[in-house]
Amino acid sequence: MTIDDVTGIASQALFLIIKCAAPLLLVSLCVGLAISIFQTATSIQEQTLTFVPKVLAIFITLMILGHWILTQIIEYMHELWSNFSLYIR
Repeated sequence: MTIDDVTGIASQALFLIIKCAAPLLLVSLCVGLAISIFQTATSIQEQTLTFVPKVLAIFITLMILGHWILTQIIEYMHELWSNFSLYIR
């Protein structure tokens, strides 16, 4: 196993992490931005107001995209394990 193999595996893993986390982070960002605009427009300065809507939005997003995220992780692990004999040389 060469350094190129290790860096290839690490870069694929980091790309997978970014690809799986991006939808959740974008939903959280959009909900937070919408609530911040609402707070500014109504002059409500409650810091905990964003917590519950963000949690609900992340939960709903996980319910919708959870299968896709799990499939991506399973495919990556299957690829790693199927090529395991190449890595132990």
